[in-house]
Amino acid sequence: MIHIKYTEEIRNRMKKFYDSLNEKDRRRYAAIEAVKIGYGGQTYICDIVKCDPDTIKKGIEELDGEMEKEERVRNEGGGRKKVMETTELIDEVFLEILWNRTAGDPMNEKVKYTNLTQVEISKAFGERGMEVSEHVVKQLLKKHNYGRRKMKKTKTMKEDRDRNEQFENIAAKREEYEKSDNPIISVDVKKKR
Repeated sequence: MIHIKYTEEIRNRMKKFYDSLNEKDRRRYAAIEAVKIGYGGQTYICDIVKCDPDTIKKGIEELDGEMEKEERVRNEGGGRKKVMETTELIDEVFLEILWNRTAGDPMNEKVKYTNLTQVEISKAFGERGMEVSEHVVKQLLKKHNYGRRKMKKTKTMKEDRDRNEQFENIAAKREEYEKSDNPIISVDVKKKR
């Protein structure tokens, strides 16, 4: 005696779902439904989904045995391509955006930082006519080995009215050299021992 009886609506949905599956998944789905019901379940489910009883038996064997991990459902190369693959010159523009906002570690030349946020970098792309999301910016930062470092302002020991003059002088010199063919190097003199 079957303890579970499905309504006509549920039976129709089960059949519709069963028909949408591939052969292997059909066997397994029918087997799970039959096992849920218990005694008489195989016959009942065969009647609902219109399959052979051997189909359910094979499905139960597959479920009881070791189930292999399915191969790819989608063909390789299927789906939308990544923005990083389809957007021309994205790496060059990214590095251009960070060029003047990059710092490093004097102890490790592979370490690079920027004080720009992902939102700011995304907006900088927008200013150059490229729509690049923050998610893609995060991928670009990782690809080019950039970390995020916040500028930390520390209190100076003394107040100096000409304190900003040195930074303005450096900025002016840098601008002057950028217009020439001379090389520009950056020296970090805060190396710690």
